[in-house]
Amino acid sequence: MRADARKNRDHLLAVAGTVITEQGVDASMRDIARRAEVGLATLLRHFPTREALFEALLRTSFDELTARAGEVETSSSPDDALVSWLRDFVACAHNYRGVVALMVAAIEDTESALHTSCVTMRAAGTRLLARAQAEGMARTDIDGTDLFALAGSLAWLSDQPALAPRADHLFEVVASAILTNPASTTP
Repeated sequence: MRADARKNRDHLLAVAGTVITEQGVDASMRDIARRAEVGLATLLRHFPTREALFEALLRTSFDELTARAGEVETSSSPDDALVSWLRDFVACAHNYRGVVALMVAAIEDTESALHTSCVTMRAAGTRLLARAQAEGMARTDIDGTDLFALAGSLAWLSDQPALAPRADHLFEVVASAILTNPASTTP
């Protein structure tokens, strides 16, 4: 990709990230183009569908979550690594209101542009859960799909104005329910 095209694409992604953070995943493509000071055709040339735009925005975050799982897996105890990654997942999902529904749908839809990054990111969390389970530090009656659902639920809480003040407390409740002998789930 030419340098000027890359610069334009990066600008569109930065603006889209801001708009989606403010308005959620239902933000208008037209509004994103307007805020980026380009025509809708320019936005659609770079990102022909809403899903293509989300894939480009979220792939970086999901790749970072996957890498983060590898980092905490080697540098932390299994229970701390799992809770740390879970907290990172919730923060990432919370950055874009409404993204949890997109992630859940993308995991089930192999044709989705988001499918591969979502599946890879979920597998990273599953690996951390399995490690904690193997060490006797996490319940064995949940799997990666359950962990992903719980993490998505925690991210959803933060999107609800009436429940947002309880999100940290409920994170602690869920994290301690996953661990078999939690000392504290606070970092």
